[in-house]
Amino acid sequence: MRTTTAGDTIWLRRSRPVPHAETRLVCLPHAGGGASSFRRWPARLPAHLELHAVQYPGREDRLADSCVTDFARLADLVTDALTPLLDRPLAIFGHSMGATLGHEVAVRLGRRGFTPAHLFVSGQPAPCHHRPGTVHLRDDEGLVAELRRLGGTDDRALDDPELRSVVLPSVRADYRAFETHRPVLAPPVGCPVTGLVGVDDPTASQAGMRDWAHHTRAAFALRTYPGAHFYLDDVHETVVADVVTALGPARRVNDLP
Repeated sequence: MRTTTAGDTIWLRRSRPVPHAETRLVCLPHAGGGASSFRRWPARLPAHLELHAVQYPGREDRLADSCVTDFARLADLVTDALTPLLDRPLAIFGHSMGATLGHEVAVRLGRRGFTPAHLFVSGQPAPCHHRPGTVHLRDDEGLVAELRRLGGTDDRALDDPELRSVVLPSVRADYRAFETHRPVLAPPVGCPVTGLVGVDDPTASQAGMRDWAHHTRAAFALRTYPGAHFYLDDVHETVVADVVTALGPARRVNDLP
């Protein structure tokens, strides 16, 4: 997904640059995931939206970079990486670990005087439900068992020892960062928040998703989809359409500043 287009950085990938985009959509992947998780999205976005997918270190084209195992530091680094994009409206979409990270980034942007246009939190209950975890302490077989439980990881990568050796380090590092994270009490964000979840997600109940309503001073909505934790893989067209609808239509020429 990486391009050499001016404006890309070590943290952000664009497969379809939109130089005059009205709004930028920043997408944050799940634990162990990379920017390619959103590779199918840009083709389904209207011409006034530009997608920037966050590329965490330690995977894909950043395989040689050390993973970040401190969640607060990861949020700080992503927030810093978004600074050049703050000259126009910016929305945030995060899935699973990326949802919590997206919220942390939105809070940090708010402290800098910038309110995102919208925050989309997918497959991850509100911060009040966050609990310490121990998946990152399991051996490789235990880690693979968790990935199989959630789905979303190609079985070929989990069955092949060579591919597994490439995949598991970033997964373990992300789980360590997320499971040892202690959310701090933060004021509600000023932007609308939309929760998205698969109806059969074993990690995120609809009740837990509704509690995101307490983390915004603006509107909250919940969208449900068929599928489990990685419902996105099967219904990404519908999800993208719902995101586009939530962000609103392109502005008319007379509405532009």
